[in-house]
Order: sequence, then C-alpha cells, then structure tokens
Amino acid sequence: MSTHNPNNEPTMTPKRPYLLRAFYEWIVDNGLTPHVLVDANYENVVVPRQYVKNGSIVLNISPGAVHSLHMDNDAVTFSARFNGASFSVYLPMPALKAIYARENQQGASFYDSEYGMEEPAKAKESATERLEVVEGHKTEDSNDPTPPRTRPTLRVVK
Repeated sequence: MSTHNPNNEPTMTPKRPYLLRAFYEWIVDNGLTPHVLVDANYENVVVPRQYVKNGSIVLNISPGAVHSLHMDNDAVTFSARFNGASFSVYLPMPALKAIYARENQQGASFYDSEYGMEEPAKAKESATERLEVVEGHKTEDSNDPTPPRTRPTLRVVK
C-alpha cells in the first residue's frame, strides 16, 4: 500500500522483500541452491555466531536445508541445524545483502538506501564492504589483478 509524503510524492514500501522472494522462487524453480549473504552485525540478527566471518555470514536457505522458512516484509525466519544442533535464525530485511544460487552465483545484491541507510556511493567512499557481481570482466573499481572470469561470481569489495 502506498502512502503520500508532505510533498505529495507517492512513497512505497521497500522492494527488497519482494525481490528476495522472487529470486528465491526463481533459484529453487531452476533446481539450484539459494544462499543469502547477511550482515551479521545488523541489529537483532540471530545467527550462529561461530560461523560469522568479517561481520558476514552466508546461509543456505534451500528447502532441504531449513525448516519453517518464512519471508515477510520485515524479516526472514527459519530453523536449521548447525553442527547437528537446531538453531532458530532471524534475519531483519535490512541485514540481507544478497541472494544467489550457489552453483552459478546468479542472483541479486541489495543496498541500504531504501532502509534509510547509506547510499551505495557513500558506502564505497567510506570503504564499507559491498557485494559486486563480476560478469567475466574486470570492473572499474576493482584493483584485483586476476584474469577475467568466464562466469559470474560474487565477491566482497572494500
């Protein structure tokens, strides 16, 4: 449902939850394994902390890996087994940075502007980590001397 701000411009709810659900369905429908990249330091994130690296965690959210998966406009919740123990995971929508297929890295990355946080350009200037899709070529802001890749991959860029 859209609302109006004082300038009579329509405002809309964030698109991230809708895109996340659509990409999840697309990945699963194609028989691939959906993974999400999560900012584990975001407020109220509940993940097994022993698997957090550099403030982030990648989680397999495929139907066979999780139980009671629920994606609404505010958060993603599910339970999963980590090292044999059941764990209830809570991911507020702004903490989700990307969703992609494990097998080919196709998916989407998300920026924080719709949640009132930094714009991507400001994040880049402040050396905040962001996710970038590399499509078989070296990007402008990459200092990586490795040769071009032949298929899309995800990498964290500072």
